[in-house]
Amino acid sequence: MRLGDRFRDWRYRVYGFNLYNRRQWVARQAARLPAGARVLDVGAGTGQYRSLFSHCAYLAQDLGKDPQTIGQYTPLDFECDVLDIPAPDGSFDAILCTEVLEHVPEPIRAVHELARLLRPGGTLLLTAPLLSIPHQEPYHFYGGYTEHWYRRFLDEAGCDVVEIAPNQGFFSLYSDFTQWFMALVHPRRTRTQPVGRRAALLVLWLASCVMVRIAGPLGRWLDAIGLGSAGTAGYHVLAVRRGAAPMMAVERRARGA
Repeated sequence: MRLGDRFRDWRYRVYGFNLYNRRQWVARQAARLPAGARVLDVGAGTGQYRSLFSHCAYLAQDLGKDPQTIGQYTPLDFECDVLDIPAPDGSFDAILCTEVLEHVPEPIRAVHELARLLRPGGTLLLTAPLLSIPHQEPYHFYGGYTEHWYRRFLDEAGCDVVEIAPNQGFFSLYSDFTQWFMALVHPRRTRTQPVGRRAALLVLWLASCVMVRIAGPLGRWLDAIGLGSAGTAGYHVLAVRRGAAPMMAVERRARGA
């Protein structure tokens, strides 16, 4: 990899860690599925993960009504509510559902529906924010999901939690919010303010540029040495539908799993 490419990759891993780490996690899980496995991507949106499942029988579901995604949806096999996906019980070997539960009015029912669609021993891959700013409005109903939420309601739905991994820690999450800070005081957003206030906001924006550059690498390092356990951007959750041997070999790495 060329030096410029390495720098761009490092910058993405540091300043876009949430998306970067999630995609890497999905890629690892996808690679562990056998060829031909039936996979349903719930809330597939633009189909950003479709290529990772090219060796599988990949199907996509979405409500298809997000105004920010109209015209960009991947081809949808199921254009419907997540609570009522028209497929028989046990239809899929694996289900992927990333950053969707915060947009579902009844997330507990949604988890039960996903479990219904999994064959016994099938794999459920879930992610959702622990703390998020409203987005894809008006379809944003919850601020985030804890480790305890996953454990309780996946168990109720008939799934065994195999792994719950935090997407870095508090300091990385803090660094992510410094980027929001910088964006919200950007001169483009504050140009309607009175002249004197605009000058003060410009100084604040310039200071925030420095803050963002420092907070990213520093946050990653502080999390890496174990000081960021107070919070995370979200969890990567691997669960298996009870009733048969799991489709892919898994290690029980989660606390208490």
